[in-house]
Amino acid sequence: MSSSPSPLTATQKYAAAALFALSLHQAQIHQSRPLGFSSHPDDDGDNFSEERVSTSSSCESVADDPQLWAHDSSGLLRPIFKYLEIDIRAWDGLQQTVTYATASHHVGAFIRLLAEESSDGSRESSDKELALANAIKAMTLSLESSHGDYAAKQEKQREYEHACREKFKTSEKTAEPESEDNDLVTTRLEEKDATTAEEAHVQSVTESDRKPLKEITMLSYATKVTVLYELLTACLANAPEDKNVATRQRKGYDARHRVALRLLSTWFDLKWITVESIETIVACSAMALLKEKETEDVSRHPKSKWAKWKRGGVIGGAALAGGTLLAVTGGLAAPAIAAGFSALAPTLGTIIPFVGAGAAAFASAAGTVAGSVAVAASFGAAGAGLTGSKMARRIGDIDEFEFKAVGGNHNQGRLAVQILISGFVFEEDDFKRPWDGQCDNSESYVLQWESKHLIAVSTAIQDWLTSALAMEMMKHGAMMTVLSSLLVALAWPATFLYLIDIIDSKWTIALNRSDKAGKLLAEVLLKGLHGQRPVTLIGFSLGARVIFRCLQNLAESENSAGLVERVVLLGAPIRIKDMNWEATRKVVAGRYVSVYSTNDWMLGIAFRANLLTQGLAGIQPVNVPGIENVDVTELIEGHSSYLWRTHHILEQLELDTYFPVFNRKIVVS
Repeated sequence: MSSSPSPLTATQKYAAAALFALSLHQAQIHQSRPLGFSSHPDDDGDNFSEERVSTSSSCESVADDPQLWAHDSSGLLRPIFKYLEIDIRAWDGLQQTVTYATASHHVGAFIRLLAEESSDGSRESSDKELALANAIKAMTLSLESSHGDYAAKQEKQREYEHACREKFKTSEKTAEPESEDNDLVTTRLEEKDATTAEEAHVQSVTESDRKPLKEITMLSYATKVTVLYELLTACLANAPEDKNVATRQRKGYDARHRVALRLLSTWFDLKWITVESIETIVACSAMALLKEKETEDVSRHPKSKWAKWKRGGVIGGAALAGGTLLAVTGGLAAPAIAAGFSALAPTLGTIIPFVGAGAAAFASAAGTVAGSVAVAASFGAAGAGLTGSKMARRIGDIDEFEFKAVGGNHNQGRLAVQILISGFVFEEDDFKRPWDGQCDNSESYVLQWESKHLIAVSTAIQDWLTSALAMEMMKHGAMMTVLSSLLVALAWPATFLYLIDIIDSKWTIALNRSDKAGKLLAEVLLKGLHGQRPVTLIGFSLGARVIFRCLQNLAESENSAGLVERVVLLGAPIRIKDMNWEATRKVVAGRYVSVYSTNDWMLGIAFRANLLTQGLAGIQPVNVPGIENVDVTELIEGHSSYLWRTHHILEQLELDTYFPVFNRKIVVS
């Protein structure tokens, strides 16, 4: 099977490469200078192109700073240029363009260039673009329908919330303290961080703020998705050795590439699910091509070295990116994906070099266990991946560390992974239930870790909360006074201290285990056991601490770039000072969110030794550039509320958006 020519012209490829380079560089800028709006945006409704595209300029040459993602040494741009067959003489100019003048001017110019070429394109190219666009629309409908009954999921979440509330109805619900106590807590928190809500980057993006670039109306949907398809394919391709192209330390799908595509899709005014549909098509078509390649007689179909790379490079890239995605535990692809892909084959076969007769082979082979094993083995991914790896004893003192699949997106061509970590649990079900009902298209896993110790500390805290003294203090609304006294170093009653000592030993053990679990999680990611795919890490309470320690360990590694795409920490028991948050920020390619509640007095008391002098992320904003701070005080009644509120908070964060969002319009039951 010969490779089909790209629907894009040489000029369009040049414009696409330039837009991708701009989005990659802008994404790195936003790591330390995120764009967004405060909770009270101006009324003038500034245009998206002026507010949402960084206008920072730099006269520094890309060649002068090896830390830049656009630098040759990163291996992030030049392989894209090579795959798109950009004239090598233009490479330096494209790389320099990303750091000169205003990005908003360049983005509009290159979009206009794409549009002009589209209007002058051949009928054949237009037909190919339209066919691809129809295939992507069909896949998008398939992904949307795969979420199942949203209302039923919400009802299950409400049932879980009700059960939790019944369990905690005698604890963490304090009577309102006297007004001066509330004022004292609020004032001390504000004074301690010397920041306002606006400075803490608590953003809320309104509809008027989402106005697209004015030039985007010149581009058709078909051209937009064709550009994104070509760029994604280039991101997955493993380039052969070339003196002009630096190779990345890691193969597969780089998180920085995915963040750049996320920003580019925002400039194109497309929903992120469109890119996820393209990812699924590319992954499944690469699997189809691989199956075809197994039976192909190469001697009968001689190919140039270049054609073999363009074809085989993406197979290798998708195989690496797939990793555990292609792992076989009971079948490779869900029947719906296999059948749907077979139906799309006649259309896609005219555009995508991976799809032809191989699609039918994939659809038929993937429908059987034997066929699944054959295809997965061809990718070298027949191992069990995350869920089959028992890593509990790789680090001393860790007794339990196990990934469990959740959601219905496994073995369905998903090129991104989500790891979800609970940190305040009373039974094993609490590792999974807080995450049920998410409408996310990633392949998701929960991490069940050290359940014995987590249940012990959570139960000890619950017992402490129901003690006679604690109940009396709650009855009189004194807990917020206790929290305020932490901030002003007031003395506590001896009886109160004695009661807290009961939980201290268990809390200390749990902190220690979370630090070790974080190190182990970093090890898992560095070894690529999740497949070489971008990963999103989300955790609450001690689970958030596991993630933070993981990021710290990754920051110390020379081979961690491009692993982590997004991070959300909720109610994190992590001190703010002297923890090098800046280093962890550099590890995360995209959004990095710290969710806190100023009335989480239980966390403040448990972590009281650090609160006065070093701050605490779970109850205060973290003043580090690039970290979004989201105040959920109005949603969180106490630390245990994260068990049932995390689902709602994640909905309000709208993580699929590129820019910071906290949508308070979403109704919380």
